[in-house]
Amino acid sequence: MKRFWLLFSQAVTVLLAAYFVVGTLKPGWLGQSAAGRTGAVSVIEAPATGNVSAPAGSFAAAARKAAPAVVSISTSKAPQRDPRVNDPWFRFFYGDQGQEAQAGLGSGVIISAEGYILTNNHVVEGADEIEVLLNDGRQARAKVIGTDPDTDLAILKIALDRLPVIVLGSSDALQVGDQVLAIGNPFGVGQTVTSGIVSALGRNQLGINTFENFIQTDAAINPGNSGGALVDVNGNLLGINTAIYSRSGGSMGIGFAIPVSTAKLVLEGIVKDGRVTRGWIGVEPNNLTPELAETFGVKATEGAIVTGVLQGGPAAQAGLKPGDVIVSVAGRPVRGVSELLASVAALRPGEPAKFGLLRREAQLEIDITPGVRPKPRSPLAPLQ
Repeated sequence: MKRFWLLFSQAVTVLLAAYFVVGTLKPGWLGQSAAGRTGAVSVIEAPATGNVSAPAGSFAAAARKAAPAVVSISTSKAPQRDPRVNDPWFRFFYGDQGQEAQAGLGSGVIISAEGYILTNNHVVEGADEIEVLLNDGRQARAKVIGTDPDTDLAILKIALDRLPVIVLGSSDALQVGDQVLAIGNPFGVGQTVTSGIVSALGRNQLGINTFENFIQTDAAINPGNSGGALVDVNGNLLGINTAIYSRSGGSMGIGFAIPVSTAKLVLEGIVKDGRVTRGWIGVEPNNLTPELAETFGVKATEGAIVTGVLQGGPAAQAGLKPGDVIVSVAGRPVRGVSELLASVAALRPGEPAKFGLLRREAQLEIDITPGVRPKPRSPLAPLQ
């Protein structure tokens, strides 16, 4: 009997030791967690490859959707030789001038599977060679299909297959306070995504372009971002980043983008007709001021006052006179010159449109058939 109890006690000791070792090293084998026995906090760690879905508030999905369609653009321009470069005295005092090629950097957005790219005109203006670098590492030489200096937009084309294409959003539905992302190649460091909100809409009279209707954002935009994408939180294109307000040359939280609605009109015009066709009526407008209102004897407080009418132009043929105040075009209200400029440019040449006027104290409505806006022949503001 004594021998039996000795064997029994040894077996129990071995079993308890085995249970302790397994419970410590492999608790799952016993159907319970170590946390249940020791009071440790139970956590579930993500796989080493990262989270399957982004955390709440992340813009990762929007960036993944839009970023592949945003490209980097590098340009080169042949050096301009000074006509005095062969003069020995000139070379003695000034050395060799203009012997190095000029290079530039910017961004662009692929907007069709055929290889069309939207960018800024100032990014590619005067360039002899344009190289496009895709986010997947591919490179291609780009051809300029057309440019529109009045809106600072240009259309390029590359010959590559399987191109990522951005989805166009609705800039007309934007509201101040909406969250946006800016994607581009600032300072040539590589593709970068910054975030912010829409700070203002319809910014104009900045002296940047002829036609200005900018989206203002506080998303960080720097040199090299020009031509890049401004997208919404779903990754859809809202605008083309084009300019910043800066005293230092870097971002100060005031950036401007051309709305995608404007970019679509430019794209369609250039691809279809080779140029953008805009309406023109042949007047010289000014913003209405108390002094002008008193001079012409009008009672209006808003609108664009006509101070000159081109003889034989569409407006003159329709009976428009100096001193008339244009308050609406095709049903759209006009509060100043910039709105008149945009409204008339949007008219289809050859198709009559109704213009609401104030002539002294009388309200009138006349039909004007716009012509095709001519190219400016001088740096002076063209007739509208």
